[in-house]
Amino acid sequence: MQQGTFRGFEVAVQDPGIVTVTFNQPDRLNGMTQGLKRDLIEILAEAQMDDAVRVIVITGSGRAFSAGDDITGRPLSGTGAQPLVPDIGSGHDTPIGTYEGLRVLSQTLNLAVRNLDKLSIAAVNGVAIQTGLSLALSCDFRIASTDARLGSGTLRFGLMPDEGGQFLLLQMMGLPKTMDFLMRNRIVSGEEALALGLVHEAVPPEQLMDRTLELARELADGPQVAMRLLKRSVYNAAEQTFAHALDDIAAKTAISDHHKDAREGIAAFREKRKPQFNQR
Repeated sequence: MQQGTFRGFEVAVQDPGIVTVTFNQPDRLNGMTQGLKRDLIEILAEAQMDDAVRVIVITGSGRAFSAGDDITGRPLSGTGAQPLVPDIGSGHDTPIGTYEGLRVLSQTLNLAVRNLDKLSIAAVNGVAIQTGLSLALSCDFRIASTDARLGSGTLRFGLMPDEGGQFLLLQMMGLPKTMDFLMRNRIVSGEEALALGLVHEAVPPEQLMDRTLELARELADGPQVAMRLLKRSVYNAAEQTFAHALDDIAAKTAISDHHKDAREGIAAFREKRKPQFNQR
């Protein structure tokens, strides 16, 4: 798993298999560029295929998690990083170009996060607007600073939550609250986001990373094969009939029941000790 500085973010790895991605453009509120997104997708692909990686944490530096897309056109400042993938055109110069640019370039970041079978945590340290909000919502867990500010805000510019924000908000809050949130351009604090169901926890800013890493270690110590299969089954179930969900989890159980972790879990229960998972 690569570590270091890339276009707009830094990657660090610590035991047991926790990867932390930190956006490092605080002077521009960690606004995202196409290059940043493409490099981050590459890092996520590496994390997915590296069995040593168990949990991915995404956070920001300075006052923002990410304030959305960077529309200044300026190159990212002070990273000194070589691109992991080459730049290509954004495609937004024509209507069909906008459609393809969103589908192929922008929306794929949130899909990459959702499609990970490793668990992910967004540590929302500050402003999370538009693309920043949808990225946080794509993660499996969200812990927000009480100083954070979360919202879509796209209608302020006559734009749309075009990277899946409307779908993700519906999953978290349901139809009435999502309509209110989007149409009224609501931007809420970490504590308000907790009340709305957008985050799992809201903590004082000085406790954010400690609490996030505590959760990351808890998740990383769990039975990874069963957890990875279960994550996929839970997201599948959100969009399946009951019959399809039953079939899906039966197929995955046929794998997990025969894994070493299942035998270890049963043995540890019988012997009244803590199980030692992930010894494969």
